[in-house]
Amino acid sequence: MDLQQDFSQFLSEKALNNMMEYAMTLGKNIVVAVIIYIVGKFIISKLTKVVRKLMQKRNIEPSLYSFLDSLMYICLYFVLVIAIIGVLGIETSSFVALFASAGVAVGMALSGTLQNFAGGVMILLFRPFRVGDVIEAQGFCGAVKEIQIFNTVLTTVDNQTIIIPNGGLSTGSIKNYSTQPHRRVDINVEIAYGTKTEDVRKILDSICEADSRIVKTDAMQPASPMVSMGSSSITLQLRVWTESANYWGVMGDTTEAIYNRLTAAGIEIPFQQIDVHMK
Repeated sequence: MDLQQDFSQFLSEKALNNMMEYAMTLGKNIVVAVIIYIVGKFIISKLTKVVRKLMQKRNIEPSLYSFLDSLMYICLYFVLVIAIIGVLGIETSSFVALFASAGVAVGMALSGTLQNFAGGVMILLFRPFRVGDVIEAQGFCGAVKEIQIFNTVLTTVDNQTIIIPNGGLSTGSIKNYSTQPHRRVDINVEIAYGTKTEDVRKILDSICEADSRIVKTDAMQPASPMVSMGSSSITLQLRVWTESANYWGVMGDTTEAIYNRLTAAGIEIPFQQIDVHMK
């Protein structure tokens, strides 16, 4: 009987010692976890501030800047939480596997959206165009109003709003009309056979001379070479340079001036016609 009591007392003392040892270990782990949380939070705060300053110095687009800032903040906190869970003695491999499988499932469900997201990041990083640029892409032409993470918003000349997904925009061809300070305006001038080309060129030169928007430097002198001889007319192409912002104004005004001056000078502007001979 005494042996049984001694054994029971031994077991209770061992259980109490195990509980005290577990409590001490758990308390120590909690203290370490709290220290890791405080230090980790301080490091995350300092690191995000440094990255934020770097992005501001490099003039990264505001939409990409805010997104990357939030993404980095979330990822760092996720790593911090996993580290704290590991210190507390909880198996972290199951959590990592759970998040990985969830990420794969979400990625497959949102493959198109993720492609647009990746395209938006590429556009904001490499900047093939900026807000305010006039571009032509995906069959649309307009001024870039906004570059978002998933879409790019254009405004056309007739004030329509076009929303283009960034996935196709980042992998397709883009024509940017705003990257160069000057553009060349090409205007085809068709005149009848028998017309003296020098007389037409004198009129074209006088039109260019009168328009201050047309650049007349040595490298960008107006020119009007003959480019074709058609079935009913010959074609001179007036080539003039102007600032990109003046392109459409110069195009319209110069075309109208050519028509008025050639008509006033009595120079025939041929048009397609069919002569029918009846027997």
